[in-house]
Amino acid sequence: MRLGGVGMTEGDQVRRERVPHVRVAVIGSGFGGLGAAVRLRREGVTDFVVLERADSVGGTWRDNSYPGCACDVPSHLYSFSFAPHPDWPRTFSGQEHIRAYLEHVTDTFRLRPHLRFNSEVKRMTWDADQLHWTVETATGTLTADLVVSATGPLSDPRIPDVPGIETFPGKVFHSARWDHDYDLRGKRVAMIGTGASAIQIVPEIQPRVAKLTLFQRTPPWVMPRVDRAIGRAERGLHRMLPFTTQVRRGLLWGIRELQVQAFTKHPDELGLVERLARRNIARAIEDPGLRARLTPDYRIGCKRILLSNTYYPALARPNVDVVASGLAKIDGSTLVAADGSSAEVDAIVFGTGFHVTDMPIAERVVGADGTSLAQSWSGGMKALRGASAPGFPNWMSIIGPNTGLGNSSMILMIESQLNYLADFIRQLDVLGGKVALDARPGAVHAWNSKVQERMRRTVWNTGGCTSWYLDANGVNTTVWPGTTTEFRNATRRVDLAEYEVVRAPRPAAAGVRAKAEADA
Repeated sequence: MRLGGVGMTEGDQVRRERVPHVRVAVIGSGFGGLGAAVRLRREGVTDFVVLERADSVGGTWRDNSYPGCACDVPSHLYSFSFAPHPDWPRTFSGQEHIRAYLEHVTDTFRLRPHLRFNSEVKRMTWDADQLHWTVETATGTLTADLVVSATGPLSDPRIPDVPGIETFPGKVFHSARWDHDYDLRGKRVAMIGTGASAIQIVPEIQPRVAKLTLFQRTPPWVMPRVDRAIGRAERGLHRMLPFTTQVRRGLLWGIRELQVQAFTKHPDELGLVERLARRNIARAIEDPGLRARLTPDYRIGCKRILLSNTYYPALARPNVDVVASGLAKIDGSTLVAADGSSAEVDAIVFGTGFHVTDMPIAERVVGADGTSLAQSWSGGMKALRGASAPGFPNWMSIIGPNTGLGNSSMILMIESQLNYLADFIRQLDVLGGKVALDARPGAVHAWNSKVQERMRRTVWNTGGCTSWYLDANGVNTTVWPGTTTEFRNATRRVDLAEYEVVRAPRPAAAGVRAKAEADA
């Protein structure tokens, strides 16, 4: 017996009816996923689930628990505007406090009934007949009218394919998968990479290890970290007078908005900052040779400016060796750099970042024509207003292409995308019936062309460095080339002219098509 869709048997229909259906499936429970869940509830949408591959919320702030892990954005700005937190213990809070904040948000907004832990998404497939997504997870299959992908760009660690790594007899792990059961005391340790994680890890483990060898492909620019404890009286003031927290947040935001033009329009204005960074190196490093190895040859801001008061002093200690070259190969317990220098080590810690421009989740999203998102993005990631990709109806990304920031809080960008999500749902309601919105290729092209044109003059493109902001083709598909205010204005409303309105095929048409296929 044939039913409904093309080639569907009665058994197929029964199985379909057993699959649970929700209006919205949110993927990930970090800032983006939890923010989406809160916004859905505020919009009156309660028929949704949050699919999380781990056993707790937190995203990158759950996964990254390495020694010294902390945020480089002030706490009062690195939190939701709709969930201010008066009790941040420091101006720059550590991982444990940020994770606790996300647990607090989860409980405050009663999100736990919507959470589905240990439910890693294996595949998402668009059903053009039913106008919904079939989402296959580690704990079962469900369908959803709308999918919100909030997996984030810093979720899947990237470990380089180093020749000979399989011969290494010691311990190997990535900074985002820290092995707390392995004791580094008295060990010879290699730190691979000099990014934001590495500069926090190095000062923490240096006093404990026998020898620390830092393999540095490119030195970062490091500025002092103006961090301090927030006293009881100050926290009490924020609790008694909530507007003081808003004022504090506003000042932090405003300062960073004023800085944006130096990164995006006038990189030469960063000269003073670079001089301060050079002075920071000179104060901490007396050895001229080491100072030279630690001084970048690219313009400050081309890579993310890092903050630390302890990184340079740790590198100056006698048990630390800085190899000004990347790791080339491994031969047993011997690590060999590209310049030929070598080191015998007991453990390797990779601080080599994440799959940012080639997010693995894209391989698991299959659109209307059977093409995966990874295939669609093979020439570079592109999405309308950082959210919608053509050929993937009713699919939205939080922290999608060109939504990253080089100097401010990603929470600002996330909240802007939540505004866009809210209006997306409103537009679906206004259109009525079984309906989907699919970004028009022309609209995506126009948006991306405008972004890339603005990107040409930014420090990220002209500063003379190779960074994780750039994809394999050298295109910056990661950072937003403007202020957070500009992005908020650009995502305030969904423009239906930029989307194709897709409706389910009429039953009669579906029956004719089924008969034609059967006759064939």
